[in-house]
Amino acid sequence: MNSTNSNVSKWPVSSRIFHWISAVLLLVTWIMILLYDNLDNNLYIGLHKAFGISLLCWMIARVLNRVLTKAPPPVPMPKWQLLASKLSHFGLYALLIAMPMAGLLMSVYGGRPVDIFGLFQIPVFVTPDRGLARFYNDLHTDIIWPTIIIFTLIHIGAALYHQFVKKDNLIARIK
Repeated sequence: MNSTNSNVSKWPVSSRIFHWISAVLLLVTWIMILLYDNLDNNLYIGLHKAFGISLLCWMIARVLNRVLTKAPPPVPMPKWQLLASKLSHFGLYALLIAMPMAGLLMSVYGGRPVDIFGLFQIPVFVTPDRGLARFYNDLHTDIIWPTIIIFTLIHIGAALYHQFVKKDNLIARIK
């Protein structure tokens, strides 16, 4: 650690890598659906799905990493903030697993396999059902998506609050 961060306990390197690659995968997945919505090119929906499944696999590995690695001690903060931090992190992890799962179920219940970057396909492993496809579509787009946005904004807002208001150098822990 350098001298400006000498009082900060960092997350293990593996946790930092999982954090930032999760953020990049989420951002790329969002960009792909925005491109698809605005350009109506099936390439982008295919990439959206492939990156979404990549995020699902990455998040499963991230949860395993989180269970197997020791977290640094929390920075000093009121107990309610520590509880809010733990709940919001748990919520983000759950949502980042539920979102691609709902998307996958939407596709396969719609009778569509999911192509993973042209390398292989996740086949339709259920009996197609338009009603269930619609249910998972609604869950994916109308419930989980806005909830992820809210939790992401809370996460970023809390990090910025710690960095610029409390000035406790919290962000240095994940850099």
